[in-house]
Amino acid sequence: MRTMTKMFVGVATVIAFAGGGLATAGTGFAATERAAQPVASAESVTVLAVENLGLNSTQAKKLQRDLKANWGYTGDIDGQLGTESWKAMQRFLRAHWDYNDRIDGIVGPNTVKALQRWLKANWGYTGDIDGDAGAGTRAALKRYCNS
Repeated sequence: MRTMTKMFVGVATVIAFAGGGLATAGTGFAATERAAQPVASAESVTVLAVENLGLNSTQAKKLQRDLKANWGYTGDIDGQLGTESWKAMQRFLRAHWDYNDRIDGIVGPNTVKALQRWLKANWGYTGDIDGDAGAGTRAALKRYCNS
C-alpha cells in the first residue's frame, strides 16, 4: 500500500511541476487529456435519422427491398428507413414524380410533395400536395407497402 501511495504522490508531483504548479496540476492534466481527444467538425458529422413515416418494420423492409432492386439502395434490409433508404426513394421520385431537390436523404417538404404525387396517382392518397406527411400520406404509403 505504501508503494502505491508513494508512486501516486510522485506522479502527482511530476504532473504539478509540468503543469505549472500544484494549484494548476489538475487543469494542466485535464487540458492535456482534452487535447488528445479527436474533435469532429460540423461537416464531418452525419445524422443517421430514421423516418419510417408510420410504417412498421415489415412494411419498411418491403419498401427497402423495392428500393434495393430498382433505385440503388445498398444498405441492409432492416426495416429502418434512414438516410440511404430515403436517398434511393428520392432517386425514384426524381425519375418519375417531379422531385427536383437534392438527393440528400432528408425527408423534407419537397420529398414529401413528390411522395404525395406518387401516392395520389397510385395508392389512394386524396389529400393536398402540401409537403406534410400527415395521416393520409402515411396511410397511402402503408397501402403500397402492404400490396
